[in-house]
Amino acid sequence: MPIQPTVDAADFLDLGDPAVVADPYPHLAALRSTAPVAWHSGLGVWLASGHAEAGAVLRDRRLGRVFAPRTPEADWDTFNWLHADSILDSEPPKHTRLRRLVAGAFGRGHVQRLAPRIRALAEGLLADLPDGQFDVIEHYAEPLPVLVIAELLGVPESDRHHLRPWSQAIVRMYEVGRTPADEAAAREACGAFAAYVEELAAQRAQAPGDDLLSDLVTARDGSDRLSAHELVATAVLLLNAGHEASVNGFGNGLHSWLTAGDRQGLDVADDAAVSRMVEEFLRHDSPLHLFERTAKEPAEVAGVLLEPGDKVAALLGAANRDPAVFADPDRFDAQRDPNPHLAFGAGIHFCIGAPLARLELEISVRTMLARFPDLEVAEALRRPTFVLRGFERLVVSPRA
Repeated sequence: MPIQPTVDAADFLDLGDPAVVADPYPHLAALRSTAPVAWHSGLGVWLASGHAEAGAVLRDRRLGRVFAPRTPEADWDTFNWLHADSILDSEPPKHTRLRRLVAGAFGRGHVQRLAPRIRALAEGLLADLPDGQFDVIEHYAEPLPVLVIAELLGVPESDRHHLRPWSQAIVRMYEVGRTPADEAAAREACGAFAAYVEELAAQRAQAPGDDLLSDLVTARDGSDRLSAHELVATAVLLLNAGHEASVNGFGNGLHSWLTAGDRQGLDVADDAAVSRMVEEFLRHDSPLHLFERTAKEPAEVAGVLLEPGDKVAALLGAANRDPAVFADPDRFDAQRDPNPHLAFGAGIHFCIGAPLARLELEISVRTMLARFPDLEVAEALRRPTFVLRGFERLVVSPRA
């Protein structure tokens, strides 16, 4: 029988409660054990908290990323087309076309060739650390992904300081508790970000370089190519998603490991062990917690009858701690294997930047722990956000 909305997920997951946002996992566990799929009256969306249910939501082709333009459209014009013309917020056949063009550019060795440069950037950041305690977010986890994605796209060093503020302003729009000031900041950031990428793309069209943006400018599939808006939207998405997930994935995972009651050591010379550690970083305290889909046609998904326009979201953090899939799911297990987490999503919207994120996390973990094999947390301050979960500050101390 299809599930009826007899359980209100809002009774378990009040996103206006700072305690829930600070530590959602007990609340997610209670919701998952009561109803792995439940209606949330406050959000107006079905929430899938079980691993199987969330996976079904992510993979079902009858559900899509249906972008609803914000109004008044004159105020939100750039924000709207940056989303409508991106891979993330489009569906086949447009999504298939965009992903093919972008994947072709990614497949030209840009990710692989970055490995030595990522190591050099990581080592340079560690060399500039203050003595004693340091904020790993400010001095390492935050600047490294910005530098990496900037190098990938060919953003000049003199302009890179703009990227993180623009990105943070835009992604605040994905949170439940955004304010009018947040919305105004997002509109301003979209305009500035888009104008900057348009100018940079025009320069690459005249003088191509050895970077991904140059490849996107010239990307073709037969007679097809990216439109001007699609090109800019793709670059902005890669800049936003390419470092937001890495900053939060590293900070969240490091905190989970350092504060584990039975903290396990890591042999940084063991590539397989480092890889397992990174996958557990992503699973245990996922950087992205909610991914929404919309029914494009009548469908029964994860036991729920949906009509066109109905919304359902996969709760990735909840799915990644489902005891039906992960033994002792609240424990950080650096050697967990297999680890079929959903941190990068699933289905046609599986993160196109996952190989880069994994490479970057593996190098950043190995490089930092080779220099600081024994750290402890001195201070941890969470960002007050649920959808994109991360730390504002994470101060660590090298043990004597």
